[in-house]
Amino acid sequence: MAEKASGGVQSVERVFELLELITDAGGDVTLSELSSSTDLPLPTIHRLLRTLVALGYIRQLPNRRYALGPRLIRLGEGASKQLGAVARPQLKTLVERLGETSNMAVLDSDMVIYVAQVPSMHSMRMFTEVGRRAHTHDTGVGKAILAQLDDEQVRGIVARTGMPTPTAKSIGDIDSLLADLKLIRERGYSIDEEEQELGVRCFAMAVPNAPTPTAISVSGPITRVDQSFADRAVPMLREAALAISAELNQN
Repeated sequence: MAEKASGGVQSVERVFELLELITDAGGDVTLSELSSSTDLPLPTIHRLLRTLVALGYIRQLPNRRYALGPRLIRLGEGASKQLGAVARPQLKTLVERLGETSNMAVLDSDMVIYVAQVPSMHSMRMFTEVGRRAHTHDTGVGKAILAQLDDEQVRGIVARTGMPTPTAKSIGDIDSLLADLKLIRERGYSIDEEEQELGVRCFAMAVPNAPTPTAISVSGPITRVDQSFADRAVPMLREAALAISAELNQN
């Protein structure tokens, strides 16, 4: 564990450490699970949890597990809006250059949530919209994010969420998903090959060094989004992802 500051700053660091541990565990944990994941003394963990429960940032469930609380939703929504605002100029450029819809999504409680979108001028409406949640295993942005994680983390996510198959082309088992993620890591981008919606193809790429797992994408009908499109889109996605990363990591 990194060296801690003293006094009030130390307490703030400890609070955020607990919140991040609960988030990494899928949103709810037992006291003993928390204790085994941190060097903090058990009385300190218990005291901080009591405070967070009183403030509404943590809930204690009937089975005595601790879960993320409803007051975090407003903070998360505000952060998502700001993240989307940072990305929107790059998404707009992608649409102007490629002519297809661009999206940005982040990992949120084992699902992806779309936080920004710039639609194309074409009149085709797709399932994605800002605020919509989707599974990770059957979306371009979701698979781009999963490819940044190790296989055990991926197994944990799909074990908790399941692997529904919206189309006949959706990936429905963990071994096939892990094989696809291996390819994604090798080539640097993911493809949703009609896995979320028949007739729609999507190319996506993770945003490096983002504060939370994040990906951007361009998508459209398979009649337009073909290999020739991919040859143009992938370098532009990479350029946009790097620009967004630089913006997010400004001091």
